[in-house]
Amino acid sequence: MPTILVVDDDPHIREVVCFALKKDGFATVEAGDGEQALARFRELHPDLVVLDIVMPELDGAAVCRALRRISTVPIVFLSSRDDEVDRILGLELGGDDYVTKPFSPRELVARVRAILRRGQGEARDPLAPGGHPLEHGRLRLDLDRYAAFWQGQEVVLTLTEFGILRTLLTHPGKVFSRDQLMDGSYQDYRVVSDRTMDSHVRRVRAKFKALGADPIETLHGIGYRLGPC
Repeated sequence: MPTILVVDDDPHIREVVCFALKKDGFATVEAGDGEQALARFRELHPDLVVLDIVMPELDGAAVCRALRRISTVPIVFLSSRDDEVDRILGLELGGDDYVTKPFSPRELVARVRAILRRGQGEARDPLAPGGHPLEHGRLRLDLDRYAAFWQGQEVVLTLTEFGILRTLLTHPGKVFSRDQLMDGSYQDYRVVSDRTMDSHVRRVRAKFKALGADPIETLHGIGYRLGPC
């Protein structure tokens, strides 16, 4: 039974989210502020975090940065702000998804389940059966561990970022449109904006650039492809 950490300073929202998650078979644990969230995470190691952005003192953005320093746990942001800039910022901080308030508890649960399915490998690319590593030049993906390596050095990716790289690696050199990357990275058939996909790709590229690599090539107005590596 996956455990979900629900972080929000509004007890009513925590109650609604936890009720919906428990009804769908998840275990839940609550935190009313950022500091408590980090303490609960270190203590319980939940499988996913539902994280409110706007909280007093230590807000969701700060909590996300702290979690990303120690973990690749999936993070679903909750926010009352529906501006696209805020959504992009949440994703660039390392979030896997972004849900705006007011929200449908059923939709939130569906998104949580879809993200966890990716982590369990249920949506593994049919071109890479059996969990065998995908390799191209100096790049290697371990599909069983959801781990990426460049010249043997691990590159820590979120599940969404891993899905993007896995999609590109199935056909090195092929140009993938943003819609094709979305289909390969999201398993709940959700439509996300081009800017959202660009944000995820920027994060992947930044992580590789920190190692002196840049395996993803941009074809402006068309999409992305995996270079020679």
